[in-house]
Amino acid sequence: MTNDAWLVLGLGNPGDRYRATRHNVGHMVVEELAQRFGGAFKRHPRATATVAECRTRPGGPKIVLAKSTGFMNTSGGPASQLVKYYGVPLDRLIVVHDELDIPFDSVKLKRGGGHGGHNGLRDISSALTPDYLRVRVGIGRPPGRQDAADYVLRPFASTERDNLPVLVSDSADAVELIVEHGLLEAQQRVHGKS
Repeated sequence: MTNDAWLVLGLGNPGDRYRATRHNVGHMVVEELAQRFGGAFKRHPRATATVAECRTRPGGPKIVLAKSTGFMNTSGGPASQLVKYYGVPLDRLIVVHDELDIPFDSVKLKRGGGHGGHNGLRDISSALTPDYLRVRVGIGRPPGRQDAADYVLRPFASTERDNLPVLVSDSADAVELIVEHGLLEAQQRVHGKS
């Protein structure tokens, strides 16, 4: 594969126990993208991940959608393996993840930065560099004194589940905008909606 491809890594944890949790919203977004583009996830031969290779449109940019088959705190290994395997430059790596510091139902885009206590981002930044693109999917802060680690591993509340498909769709739109138009234009469009 040539280096004009994009790698979109959706963060999450494996297994049915975590499937509907806030921490798995990254997986939900790449699954939405695979459905849009007609891609099917298959186990990767050289990375601890499943991938779906597709295009945004006929003749459009090639995208490798990926989900680690390991746990969140080991996301760096699969990210590094996939970047090397596909020869994707780091300015074409998009990591989609849950973000406590953004209200639920909001999406923010950026390049680089700290990990903010997010173990998946911490591991990717250690394995590669912190200077990759991020689609930050807002899940909001836990209510009251609830522990953040406990909060992210719980399913979305019933009031959130009604809006979750829109949030996932908006996040998938943000990925498409980055791929098709670049980060700056994507930020202007996505952040302008807030």
